[in-house]
Amino acid sequence: MEITYWAKVFLTIGIVCVVIGLLLFLLPQVPGLNRFGHFPGDIVLEKRNVTFYFPVLTGVILSLLLTFILWIISR
Repeated sequence: MEITYWAKVFLTIGIVCVVIGLLLFLLPQVPGLNRFGHFPGDIVLEKRNVTFYFPVLTGVILSLLLTFILWIISR
């Protein structure tokens, strides 16, 4: 019995979700990574019972890192 196209797509999405979940679970335990997401360029506004967090510098760093990784893969 041949696996259909959509079965492969959903299986791939499931595997990616599991890998991301494991990374999110294990990465906070790695020393030095607890600072990630709390850089000086990140905007945090706190009022009474509301906190607004906008990770500007974290987004820039992630964008540069992913761009570099994809550039290496495409070569």
